[in-house]
Amino acid sequence: MAGTTTPGAFLAAEVASQPGLWPAVVARLPEVAPDLPAPGARVAVLGCGTSLFMARAYAALREGAGLGETDAYAASEAPLGRPWDHVVLLSRSGTTTEVLDALRVLRDRGVPTTAVVATAGTPIALEADRTVLLTEADEESVVQTRFATSALALLRASTGEDGAAAAADAQAVLDEPEESAVGHLLDAEQTTFVGRGWTVGLAEEAALKLRESTQSWAESYPAMEYRHGPIAIAGPGRVTWALGGVPDGLAEQVAATGGRLEHRDVDPLAELVRVHRLCLALARRRGLDPDRPRHLTRSVVLASS
Repeated sequence: MAGTTTPGAFLAAEVASQPGLWPAVVARLPEVAPDLPAPGARVAVLGCGTSLFMARAYAALREGAGLGETDAYAASEAPLGRPWDHVVLLSRSGTTTEVLDALRVLRDRGVPTTAVVATAGTPIALEADRTVLLTEADEESVVQTRFATSALALLRASTGEDGAAAAADAQAVLDEPEESAVGHLLDAEQTTFVGRGWTVGLAEEAALKLRESTQSWAESYPAMEYRHGPIAIAGPGRVTWALGGVPDGLAEQVAATGGRLEHRDVDPLAELVRVHRLCLALARRRGLDPDRPRHLTRSVVLASS
């Protein structure tokens, strides 16, 4: 990252590239489909951080499509002794310690594995039985955007979902003036993201992006769970942002708190791009560099114990 003079320059370019990348990555599905779990297979999907949230979204999509029991776990907490037919491991860097540790346990047990990574020649890419390389979606910024969304676009397509509208909706989000896209959200004291089904993972990712990029107070919940306690923090100057459908009555209940419900009827993956725009705008306002967020590195590689 040496040589960049504009804070967030890498992230801005990576966010802007997403509508073009998604169709290109999805077009590779016939090439990579043999490396992905077969219909009916009992599958686990593992990741850390952003990759965990994409794993959760994919797991919900795959099982919801009737393709087989599919669960997602943080790599450090996965029950590796279960009789999985296939395990998918997500890691942008291909070096994440917990993912690599889980992969080696699975390999010793003879469980078929597929790694989805951005960088060739990395330990996870080399040690998995099969590897889906998305080098075109690799990133310079520490904060993940396009690798995660491109991987999910591919995995979403593999479940039979037509995500064709996502790229068009995302481009419209990027073409919209900043003031109307996110300007009204820049002064929010707190933001809670909610989702349903596969968009619960997107809500978790949206909250993580806002925390990483802007040091904001951001939370995430399944939309139906929001009224079971978390709505207590809603109020004037605070936002409840729904990615995907809004449960009946939720808008009225948020309004009653004095808070704002944010929601657009667009593809949820495109709505995540609008969150990316908020992250960039708010980071600029606060004088932060989302390419180098505090306390974070591109990959978590832990010392051997």
